Amino acid sequence: MSQVVGRDDLLLVTLDTLRFDVAVELAEAGRLPNLAAHLPGGRWEERHAPGSFTYASHQAMFAGFLPTPAAPGPHPRLFAARFEGSESTAVGTYVFDAPDLVSGLADAGYRTVCIGGVGFFNKRGALGSVLPGMFQESHWEPEFGVASPTSFEAQVARAERVVAELPAGQRLFLFVNVPSLHQPNWFHLPGATREAGDSRATHAAALEYVDRHIGRLFAAASGRRRCFTIVCSDHGTAYGDDGWTGHRLGHESVWTVPYAHFFLEPGAHR
Repeated sequence: MSQVVGRDDLLLVTLDTLRFDVAVELAEAGRLPNLAAHLPGGRWEERHAPGSFTYASHQAMFAGFLPTPAAPGPHPRLFAARFEGSESTAVGTYVFDAPDLVSGLADAGYRTVCIGGVGFFNKRGALGSVLPGMFQESHWEPEFGVASPTSFEAQVARAERVVAELPAGQRLFLFVNVPSLHQPNWFHLPGATREAGDSRATHAAALEYVDRHIGRLFAAASGRRRCFTIVCSDHGTAYGDDGWTGHRLGHESVWTVPYAHFFLEPGAHR
C-alpha cells in the first residue's frame, strides 16, 4: 500500500451487516456473478470484524483497523497510523500521521468522498455527522437509506456523478456504505411481507440485489485509472442463531465477516 497510495484511486465498500456464511453460500452457488468475478480465486476471505455494529466498526476501519484475518497473527495491515510498538505495521503498510485514515489520505492529495447509507451517515444529527464529517465531501439522502428498496442504485448514480465531476488528475478515495443488507431487507425477496419480516433468505436476496448493480460502481471507480478496491462487511447479524437476533452482540454470526481486496483496471468493467 505504500506504493499504491499516491498512484491509484481507492475504493472502500462496506456491505453493512452482511453475514459471512450467506456471502460464501451465494458466491459458491454462482448467485454473485459480478462480485465473484473480482474475488481472489472467486472466494471471500473469512475475517473478524473490528466492531459488532456500524459505528464502532467504521471508527476502527477509518483508523486503519480493517477486518482481521480469521487465523493466528499478527497480520500486517494495509494502513496504519504512526504508532510506536505496532506489531501489525509492516514494510508495505501505508503509514499516516493524521488521526484517521481519511484525513491521512486527504493530506496525501486525495479527494475524500463518502456516500452514506445507514443512519450513522445520515447527517441528521450530531452522531450521524461524525463519520461523514471525516470526509471532504459527503452525501446522504433518504433514497440512500435502509428503508429504500432502491438504495444502492441511488448511491451508484451519485458515485458516477462524483467521479465525472472530478478533474482528471485528482486522486480519489471513495467510500460507500451499502445499507441494503441491513434491516429492513424483506422487500428484496419477491413474495416476502413486512409482517413476516426479515430472514436469512431476504438477507441473501438483498446481496443479490447489490450484486446486480455493483458493476456500475466498479466501472465508475476505475473509469480514470487503476483503482485499489476493498469490499467487506463491517459486522454480521443474527437471525435467531442460537436464540440470538440482531447485532451489537458477541455471536459468531456478528463477528465473522466476508472480505476481499483487489485492483480494478481502467476500462475493464461495464
